[in-house]
Amino acid sequence: MSQETVTKTEHAYQTLRQDILEVRLAPDTPLRLGAIRESYGVGWTPLREALSRLEAEHLVQSTANKGYVVASVSIAELADLTKTKGMIELQLLRESMEFGHQEWEARIVAAHYRLSREVPPFEQEGDQEHFTSWSHLHDAFHNALISANQSPWLSRFYRQVTDHMRRHGRALRTAMPHMESEASSAALKASPALRMSFSLEPHTALMDAVINRQIAQAVNLIQEHNKLTMLAYDEINDGFAE
Repeated sequence: MSQETVTKTEHAYQTLRQDILEVRLAPDTPLRLGAIRESYGVGWTPLREALSRLEAEHLVQSTANKGYVVASVSIAELADLTKTKGMIELQLLRESMEFGHQEWEARIVAAHYRLSREVPPFEQEGDQEHFTSWSHLHDAFHNALISANQSPWLSRFYRQVTDHMRRHGRALRTAMPHMESEASSAALKASPALRMSFSLEPHTALMDAVINRQIAQAVNLIQEHNKLTMLAYDEINDGFAE
C-alpha cells in the first residue's frame, strides 16, 4: 500500500470514527459506500480499509446482505462499559498515586481549573456543542488523574472503553425509549444522579483525595462517581414505568 493510500485511509478512518463517536452518524445508520465516498472525498480502497478498522473496534458492523451499519447502542451495553471502565480506572489511579510527582499533580490541578470554568450542562440551556465541550474537559480531568500510570496497554484499553461509553451516553440521551429527544434531554437534566455527576464538588473532593494520596477515599469517590451514569438512566426508566 502506498504512503498516499495510507494517509487517505487514516483520514477516512479518523473522520468517520469521530462522526460515529460524536453521534453525527447515529447508531444503526446504514453506511452507503457510494454516498460516504462522495461525502468524505475518499476512494474505495481507503474507505474499505477505514471501515475494516472501525469494525475491528466494534464501531461499525457488517452483514452479508446489508453491508455496513453504525454499531447499535443499549443501556445494557452502557452498564457493561461503565463497569469495565471503572475497573480499569481504579488500577490506573492506584499506579498514578504511587508513581506520580509534582508535574502529575500540576496536570490534575490545571485540568480541574479548566473544568471549573465551564458551566455544567444542567445549569445552562446549552446546545449539544456546549455539552460536548464540557464532556471533553471532564474526560481531560479524569485522564489527568491516571496520567502517571505505568501501564501503556491498559491505558489504551481505557481510552477505547471510554470512547464507547461516551458514544452510548450521547446516543441514549437523544433517543431514550418512548420519549422525544427534547423531552429525554430535559428529563436527564432533571436527574439527581446526573446533576451530581456534572457538579464540580465531587471532582474537587476526588482531586484532593488523589493529590493527598488518600487511597481508600479516592477509590470510594471513583466508584461512587462511576455509578452515577447508570443511576441516571435507572431514574429515567423508572419514570417511564410510572
